[in-house]
Amino acid sequence: MDFIHLHDMEFYGYHGVLPEETKIGQRFRVNLSLAVDLAGAGRTDDLELTVNYAEAYTLVRDIVEGQPVKLIETVAERIAKAVLGGFAGKVSGCRVRVLKPDPPIPGHYRAVEVDITRGRF
Repeated sequence: MDFIHLHDMEFYGYHGVLPEETKIGQRFRVNLSLAVDLAGAGRTDDLELTVNYAEAYTLVRDIVEGQPVKLIETVAERIAKAVLGGFAGKVSGCRVRVLKPDPPIPGHYRAVEVDITRGRF
């Protein structure tokens, strides 16, 4: 199986349970892996036989910077659903990792993260 990976996409959004998260907002990072058969694109150099990275980035950006939700689990599910629907016929599965680098909880850690895998396997 072949994959396209978009690493460390960073956006600013207003997702969270606490009131300050929805008012002030915060950074979110997203890693996206797409299961795609890349053989045809590799042989022919034809963009139509793969996933346009710019389109995938824009899809993720629109979700993360769009309508606020409480949970990053919901953000991840929306991304997976949009990827599988938007690139139907090309993407057979996806892995979505959504990270909150600065959640408003006490303690020392680099980030909190959800990691989901969805597909038509």
